[in-house]
Amino acid sequence: MSTPDAGIRRSLLRRSLPAIIGVGLSVGLLAWALHDVSLSEVLRHIRSARPGPLTVSVILATITFPIRLVRWRLLLRDERGQALAAGPLWHAIALGFMANNVLPLRAGELIRSYTAARLAPARFTTVISSVAVERIFDGLTVVSLLTLALFSSDLPGSAAIGGRSVAQLARIAGAMGLVALLGAAMVVAAPETAERVVRRLLPHSRSADRVIDLIEGVRQGLGVLRSPARLTKVVFWSLVLWLVNAFAFYVGFAAFDIPVSYSGALLLQGLLVLGISIPSTPGFFGPFEAVIVAVLALYGVPGSLAFSYAIAFHITTFIPITLLGLWSMARLPEGYSVLRGSSA
Repeated sequence: MSTPDAGIRRSLLRRSLPAIIGVGLSVGLLAWALHDVSLSEVLRHIRSARPGPLTVSVILATITFPIRLVRWRLLLRDERGQALAAGPLWHAIALGFMANNVLPLRAGELIRSYTAARLAPARFTTVISSVAVERIFDGLTVVSLLTLALFSSDLPGSAAIGGRSVAQLARIAGAMGLVALLGAAMVVAAPETAERVVRRLLPHSRSADRVIDLIEGVRQGLGVLRSPARLTKVVFWSLVLWLVNAFAFYVGFAAFDIPVSYSGALLLQGLLVLGISIPSTPGFFGPFEAVIVAVLALYGVPGSLAFSYAIAFHITTFIPITLLGLWSMARLPEGYSVLRGSSA
């Protein structure tokens, strides 16, 4: 016979399990990234890094957040179909991405949605739908650029990732992008068909209901893009966002004299987005460094140099958005209560 205390312990364990798994994975990946790495060499590389290119790379990485604001205003509209004010949405973005850097379990997405719904104001379900649609465009854009990078890769012919050749991975990435695009089109054009497919794949009604609720939210979000002009703008800004982000990686290479092309930066970006999707610590420390070390190893970059670049880029690009988030929290009278309310 279970006691109330036992039930509470089980509930706490269920809630904390993802965070525990994330910490374990992060520590393991960080340990892997540091294997055969000389810390004295890492410090030497960081000290000798050129500040000019590193500063430019940080600026480029930070510019992606205003670009996100421009795109989000195209996706998130009020009940009359008008764009929402930029100020509240900027505070939501800054608080959300700051929270991802300092809180576990990607709490930033929820905080961002909650903040926008409270400040804009907008319906919470509408905001969540717009964030889900934003993620779809991010995924499609990153996979498309990853496919392009793989087809135009200047990697050695013998290079392989996960035991597969670059050409094989290019075909797989292209197929993934096509499937995702067709899936998104089906959700918008034939929601009943999408529901039938889900119920066939997920016989358990509770799981199916959750996925269908998510699909309905995404469908509503995608519905705002029935305008070809707005859809074109969203696609354009998605490309700008991820091309600028990849360029930040590329300029950062110059700070450490890493001889990798822009195509390599696109490849790094695509694999990094996939790598940090696993549970991890706040700020993605561990997976971030491990993916960069693994990708740069394909280009013959020594582990100590690759890790130096990874940790320097990670920390320097981590700081601006965290400070901007703190600034937004200080500017808003209810800033701290927004964070507390969204995490309650």
